[in-house]
Amino acid sequence: MEEYQSLIHHIQNRIQLSEEELDQFVSEFKITKIKKRQFIIQPDFVAKYRNYVVKGALRAYVVSGQGQEHTISFAIEDWWISDYNSYIYQQPATMFVMALEDTVLLQLDFEAETKLKNTNPKFETFFRITAERTAAFFQRRIILNLTSTAEERYESFIEKYPSIVQRVPQYALASYLGMTTEFLSKIRNKKLKKKS
Repeated sequence: MEEYQSLIHHIQNRIQLSEEELDQFVSEFKITKIKKRQFIIQPDFVAKYRNYVVKGALRAYVVSGQGQEHTISFAIEDWWISDYNSYIYQQPATMFVMALEDTVLLQLDFEAETKLKNTNPKFETFFRITAERTAAFFQRRIILNLTSTAEERYESFIEKYPSIVQRVPQYALASYLGMTTEFLSKIRNKKLKKKS
């Protein structure tokens, strides 16, 4: 049950559960192993799972009508990822979610989550806390994108998530930060020159 240890720790950091409640909660998750470049969500298919990352890295993105990719989010160990609009409303997805590395997930399906929420108010509290943190994160991200220069967005990202920078392709990071790969290269080179 080694795969479940990080999830158990994650849950206990947010809500207090008895041993029995914890077992009940965790038993609804299933372990899934994903190969690098494999998709777990694709447009037009309903996102069946909320995904907790045990090991690995994933990227959620959309493709514009012109074929341009826009990275919406990344997820590494101890983070969640899904197409939440699709998952919550059980309607077709608009995003791709793809593994950037070989990945181990703990997946919770929509019916199981609904059952958990109806079984115990503490479980519902856990999902509310998770949703609130996600909403706050996306709000900070939108504000940063609207009020900061490209350099400031890059600086902020490497300061907050230094481990992700090394693990995601440059084109994916550039699209997450709202710039071209070439422009990101220029910013990085400028930073390197300042250091030397």
